[in-house]
Amino acid sequence: MKILKEDLDKKNYYKHSDSLESIEDIEIDENLGIVKFRKSLKSKKNISAKINTGIKAGCGIEAGDGIEAGWGIEAGDGIKAGCGIEAGWGIKAGWGIEAGDGIKAGDGIKAGWGIKAGCGIITFFGEIEAKFIICLKIVAGFYSKEKCNIIGEVIKGEIIK
Repeated sequence: MKILKEDLDKKNYYKHSDSLESIEDIEIDENLGIVKFRKSLKSKKNISAKINTGIKAGCGIEAGDGIEAGWGIEAGDGIKAGCGIEAGWGIKAGWGIEAGDGIKAGDGIKAGWGIKAGCGIITFFGEIEAKFIICLKIVAGFYSKEKCNIIGEVIKGEIIK
């Protein structure tokens, strides 16, 4: 399933329904800015927003496989992927962020509650913030010249500086 400019209203909301749920891959076309969903976005497979496109959902974003966006990924509740989550900008969830593999963001990663990844969590230019963090390895600000903090309790995971 592919989301194009004509599927969005003037404020960049998906106009066909408040939520979108598919058993197929969901691909959001390039150069659309932040594509918004009033409630949730779910796929049994992958969710992919191409270059110069981000995803924002009022409730949750969930994929059986991976979630990726050229810009940021934001959800009012949670973000969950069976495999990895990757964003060119930041990743933000009101509740939690969970990935079967890794979580990678160009900017910061922030969750109101917890962040959990099967492998690693990395930001290239930003902080990692949550009440708790669980993964194998954690890196905040990999390319940053300034110190980027990991804010929250690291329950499990090796911090790499």
